[in-house]
Amino acid sequence: MTLNSKDLLVSKTLWQETVPGGNHWSGLMRRGSALRFTDLQGGANVSMLLYNVEDKLERYNMPDTLKSQHTAFLTTGNVCYSDMGRVMCSFINDSVGWHDTMCGFSDAALIERKYGASHYQTDRNTMKRNAKDGLLIELAKHGLGKRDLVANINLFSKASANNEGGLVFNVGNSQAGDVVDIRFDMNVLVVLSTAPHPLEINPMYQPADVLLTAFHAGAAAADDVCRNACEQNQRGFINTERFYAD
Repeated sequence: MTLNSKDLLVSKTLWQETVPGGNHWSGLMRRGSALRFTDLQGGANVSMLLYNVEDKLERYNMPDTLKSQHTAFLTTGNVCYSDMGRVMCSFINDSVGWHDTMCGFSDAALIERKYGASHYQTDRNTMKRNAKDGLLIELAKHGLGKRDLVANINLFSKASANNEGGLVFNVGNSQAGDVVDIRFDMNVLVVLSTAPHPLEINPMYQPADVLLTAFHAGAAAADDVCRNACEQNQRGFINTERFYAD
C-alpha cells in the first residue's frame, strides 16, 4: 500500500501531533495503523525505538533487519524486524529515500561539546536537549530504562561511507515537506526523540519540528510491496501473523 493522495490520508486520519525539534514522544501504535512523519522545516532527525507492547523484551533488532534485507539503510519496501524474527513495522511510502540505521543517538556530552552547556534552570524550554535523555524519559513512562536502550533508527537522516571507511553526514537529505509513512504490523510501543543526529554538522542547535499523523493503513495484503521485497520478508510476515492468530 502506497499513499500518494493527501485526500486519502485525511479520510483515514486518527490524530495529529507536532513534536518540536529537540523534544521526545512515545505512544502505542496498534497493528494495522500507521504514522506519517513530516519534516516541517527540513533537516529533521527522528531517533526511533520500537518495542512489542505485549512483551517489551521483544524489540527492534538492527542487525537482523539489515542482514535479512541486504541493506544498510531503510526506505520504501523495507521492514523492521524484532529479535524474534517478526515484522514490527513497514516503510510503505517514503519521499526521502534513506533513513540511517548505523549512527545511534546523541547524548548530553556530545550536545554540550557541539553547542555549549545548556540547563533548564537558565534556558527553560529553549535548553539544548539530547536524544538519549529524551528517550530515557519516555522509556521510564512504560517501565523501561537504560538496559532497554538498543540500536535505533534515525528517520530523515543519511550517513554514507567515504573512501576511508568513515561515516559522513549528508546535509540536505530531507527537505521541508518530506514524509515517510510507517505501517505497524504488530502492536508497537514507539519511542521518539527529535534531537539532532549525532553526526549533524550544523554549528547552531536548530533541530526541526516533526508532524506525526496517525492513520488507518490495514494489514499487509498478499501483494504488499514490503511483504514481497524479498523472501525473508515473506517469512517474517508469516511469523507475525502466527503471533496474532486466534
